[in-house]
Amino acid sequence: QVQLVESGGGLVQPGGSLTLSCATSGFHFSSATMSWYRQIPGQGRDLIASIGGIASSLWYADSVKGRFTINRDNGRSMVYLQMASLTPEDTATYYCNTWTDKNYWGPGTQVTVSP
Repeated sequence: QVQLVESGGGLVQPGGSLTLSCATSGFHFSSATMSWYRQIPGQGRDLIASIGGIASSLWYADSVKGRFTINRDNGRSMVYLQMASLTPEDTATYYCNTWTDKNYWGPGTQVTVSP
C-alpha cells in the first residue's frame, strides 16, 4: 500500500535552514506528482510546493518562493523540501502528499522556528 513518512523536522532559529525528507513506497514514484503541505493548528492544510513526475515541473506558494526548494530522488523514491531563511511564520506541521487513486498523506513532521 502507499506509504509516506516525513522526517527532518525540529526546532530552528529564525534565519536558519532545515531539510525535510519524505520516504515513499507502494506506488510508481517516478511518475507521481509529489507535494508538501503545511498546517498550523486551527487552520487548514496549505499547499506550499509541488514537483511533477516525468517533467518534474515545479510550483511554489508565494509565501515560500525563493526560500524553499522541492526536489526528488526517483532512484530512492524520496522527496525533499529544503527550507532556508526560516521565520516564525513557517512554524507548522509539514506533510508529504501524493495522489494516485486518492490523496495520500504522511503523518507529518513538526517544524518550529523560534529564538
